[in-house]
Amino acid sequence: MEGICSMNDIVINVKDATKKFEKYTVLNNVNLQCYKGEICGIVGRNGSGKTVLFKSICGLVKLNSGEITVNGDVIGKDISIIKNAGVIIEEPGLLRYKSGMKNLEYLYMINNKLDRKYLMTVMEKVGLDPKSRKKVGKYSMGMRQRLAIGQAIMENPEILILDEPMNGLDNHGVEDMRKIFLELKNMGKTILLASHNREDIDVLCDKVYEMDRGELKQIH
Repeated sequence: MEGICSMNDIVINVKDATKKFEKYTVLNNVNLQCYKGEICGIVGRNGSGKTVLFKSICGLVKLNSGEITVNGDVIGKDISIIKNAGVIIEEPGLLRYKSGMKNLEYLYMINNKLDRKYLMTVMEKVGLDPKSRKKVGKYSMGMRQRLAIGQAIMENPEILILDEPMNGLDNHGVEDMRKIFLELKNMGKTILLASHNREDIDVLCDKVYEMDRGELKQIH
């Protein structure tokens, strides 16, 4: 991919990123480049550092050393938090006493005028019924994950940062989400995802990295 793309196409550039919590090194001199219209996958055991890397890219965790640039902006210097990105990291913050549609409405209205018709298409795209009054607290894990993906894509972001986006989904749900992610890639979106499922990685990703004890290496 590097041979095809120019440096101007780099969307996410992680350079010598190191993060320590007390004496424990969670990220050890990590380097990563993700290009426009590319899906980058990261595999690794729980505790290997994947989530901390994703949080660092988003601006939620401050590095001890190194630098992360997103679309030319240095995180923590030019901008405090990532812009124009849809993010799923850990358990999504959903309003459990509201319906899925109401959740999307409230979040969408923070940056946009309410467009119920459009949000109904987002709900349908991720396989949920926009007319259902079922509260999110009554959702299955798979339904909550579908809603989280809907939340991540609803503002048509240029970047998606997805930590285990297939969690809780059955085979049908996984197939649905793979189609969505490949469609977004073909639209020129940049996607960085972590998954325990190697099949997800093999089907979706242009480049694959492995995280082990805070160190990242490209394996495909």
